[in-house]
Amino acid sequence: MTVKRQYVVTQALISLAVASLLGACTTYPWEPQQASAPTYRTAPSGAAASGVPAGFYRVNPGDTLQSIAGAYGQRPQDLAAWNGLTVSTPVAPGQMLRVGPPTYAQTTPVPTPAPSTTAVPPAPAAQPQIALAWPLRGPILKPFVAGKSKGIVIGGRPGDQVRAAATGRVVYAGTGIEAYGPLVIIKHDDTLITAYGQNSRLLVQEGDAVTQGQPIGEVGADSNGVPSIQFEVRKDGKPVDPLAWLPR
Repeated sequence: MTVKRQYVVTQALISLAVASLLGACTTYPWEPQQASAPTYRTAPSGAAASGVPAGFYRVNPGDTLQSIAGAYGQRPQDLAAWNGLTVSTPVAPGQMLRVGPPTYAQTTPVPTPAPSTTAVPPAPAAQPQIALAWPLRGPILKPFVAGKSKGIVIGGRPGDQVRAAATGRVVYAGTGIEAYGPLVIIKHDDTLITAYGQNSRLLVQEGDAVTQGQPIGEVGADSNGVPSIQFEVRKDGKPVDPLAWLPR
């Protein structure tokens, strides 16, 4: 090989070497920049150990509370609090630590039942008044006047029968009360009694049970000689208007 040819070959080899170096170092604007691979913080190797529940870590030799907290992105004081430790408490290999905030089971509040109210039974319906029957058919000679009279005076004929206004028991039959003359008193229940005065003759005795309409006496006369009877109704011991209890 001549000196000239050797020179040409040498220059060609040098050019190829330079081009190769430039190609390796030069980045052109139209070529995309390759981003560097991201780096991730990895938990200590014991985190994936078998038998470790999620959210916990088993301590390996050389671990500290600070290193474990850093590996899991937690603050050492939080990690200590979650495990009942202090930041300066040493940890031992094999120890199980919680590495995440405790999760508390959400409890559904049980609605407090409203205080039970004892149903107040409805007031018992007022017992219907005993239906009274007329003791004597005749004109009303004297009406009832509250505070002034105790009953009514019914006109009749001498000897007409006086009848029990309702079923009951005779609690008085006699002449011991002068203002009433021969008198019959009948008790119908614990609150109601009827009285029949100015009879000429009594047909019942004390203790007799009577039924409504049963004859208990005969019409007499008042102090003026007028044939009549005095009829009274007492409710709870108080005189009431008999006309309110008698059929119209």
